[in-house]
Amino acid sequence: MLDKLIRKKGGESKAGNAEHPELDETMIPRHVAIIMDGNGRWAKKRSLPRIAGHHEGMKTVRKITREADRLGIKVLTLYAFSTENWKRPKPEVEFLMRLPEEFLGTYLPELVERNVRVRMIGDHAHLPMHTRRAITKAMEATAENDGLILNFAMNYGSRAEITEAVRSIAKAVAENRMSAEDIDESLITGALMTAELPEPDLLIRTSGEVRLSNFMLWQLAYTEFWFTETLWPDFDESRLQEAIAVYQARNRRYGGVDKEDTD
Repeated sequence: MLDKLIRKKGGESKAGNAEHPELDETMIPRHVAIIMDGNGRWAKKRSLPRIAGHHEGMKTVRKITREADRLGIKVLTLYAFSTENWKRPKPEVEFLMRLPEEFLGTYLPELVERNVRVRMIGDHAHLPMHTRRAITKAMEATAENDGLILNFAMNYGSRAEITEAVRSIAKAVAENRMSAEDIDESLITGALMTAELPEPDLLIRTSGEVRLSNFMLWQLAYTEFWFTETLWPDFDESRLQEAIAVYQARNRRYGGVDKEDTD
């Protein structure tokens, strides 16, 4: 089972061709979510400070956004900063909080030109003002775009998201705006930060770690997982294509069985 989930890194990867021969254009996942991991290890391998890895990882975000758009992916969600990441050293956190400003300040014109719409899930309130300002500016500048949705998970934690959804539903019940019998899966889904988005079809995690790290726990119920030992700064177009090729080869049964198994 694990050999289907984990793809070993076989040396340095190269950018993918304009057309990947293994990909079926009719089976491109609508929503790809990525846990971007390994920036610090990438820097350590090169005797560089951790922030150098984060800066290099920002360049990968640009490459993968371009490729996702080219492939016809509708939503790309990137786990940029978790609620647990505040535990990191203060200088590293401060640098990470500056990256959205740098990335969006540099690439926003390109995102607008490519018809990409920027969104964010997570707790806005506790982000620094300069981070919120950069994200808000990008969201407003791309609000009318109807192409790829580039969805950043910033100061995001799935347990906090679900807790807040339950709290809002409980409040509605207490105020007699609904009854407990009205609560179902669709209601909970609609109370989450991703209510307007399709659930992820494919989750990718880089750097060899095989866990979800409090990321989209409700939304990933029937998502296909693909793990790679490639560190995020080394992740490129060919790796994304490889993940999608594996996704396309799987049989998504959603808890059911194949027709031939019922005969």
